[in-house]
Amino acid sequence: MRGKSLMTVLGVITALTLAGPAPAQQERHFAYLTPGLDLPFWRYLAVGIADEAKKHNATVTNYDSHNDAATQLKNAQDAIARKVDGILISPTDSSTAPSVLSLAEKANIPVVIADIGTASGNYVSFIISDNEKGAHDTGVALAAALKEHQWDKGPVGLVTISLARNNGKARTKGFRDAMKENGDIKEVALDQMQRYTADETFKYVQDMLTAHPDLHGIFVQTDTPTLGAVRAIQAAHRESSVLLAAFDGVPEFIDLIRQGKIVASGMQQPYLMGVRSAEAMFDHLDGKTPAKEILVPIIVVSEKNLEQVLPTIKQTVFANELK
Repeated sequence: MRGKSLMTVLGVITALTLAGPAPAQQERHFAYLTPGLDLPFWRYLAVGIADEAKKHNATVTNYDSHNDAATQLKNAQDAIARKVDGILISPTDSSTAPSVLSLAEKANIPVVIADIGTASGNYVSFIISDNEKGAHDTGVALAAALKEHQWDKGPVGLVTISLARNNGKARTKGFRDAMKENGDIKEVALDQMQRYTADETFKYVQDMLTAHPDLHGIFVQTDTPTLGAVRAIQAAHRESSVLLAAFDGVPEFIDLIRQGKIVASGMQQPYLMGVRSAEAMFDHLDGKTPAKEILVPIIVVSEKNLEQVLPTIKQTVFANELK
């Protein structure tokens, strides 16, 4: 029996030797479906995904959905047709994500959701910022600034991201809660972004300022559109009577915060969110079980703490774009 067992082992070794070395693992390729790369936030998140993928000798193709659900669905179909190893998606809004998740599930392709969220469907992990707390804390900072100017009751206006997005609902709730907790500051106007451009928000804020001569505070819920709000306040010569709070960040925010033109911004860390999203995908493909929800903190930046947090946010917020 021992002789027979030895011959069997030798036969296996010979077969393996003749077969040669095991083939190297093929390079993995991923798709990142994003609402629109014209918005810096999504570009920074994409860089985070790509940088983490490089560490694993993997590549990523970015698919721009141009804030359109039909384009997003076509992008998903294209990525699946190319047999990607995984899909990372920041949906156009939470109601459009399930159709992509369904397609990917049928194709047996794992999906990680990076921000915004989904109304339903199966996915590996959801990487999200604490939007409600971030907006609440930004609102607290705005309320404090209003009080310093003796504008305790505001009123205030909001320019929100789509309220069909879970994160838009969370930001609006967090900010409103802060207004209630800090003297029940009155809200008199709200507009929802559709194109997410500075020009669009310029028009919204211009109309708010015209309709509400007593307006003293504005909260804009994402980065580049805030620059339109700055322009509108300047054009109306209301810099001395209107305080502006923001969310997220672009490099221009640094000087605007130093100058007091933005009193506070609740900055998500999109680069770090991208890194965490890719890490979750690789963990899944390597047989691990990433957390179903991974929370990335928001940093509320004001003139008071700007210099202290600047070294961190240069990478985690601005993906080293800020020099």
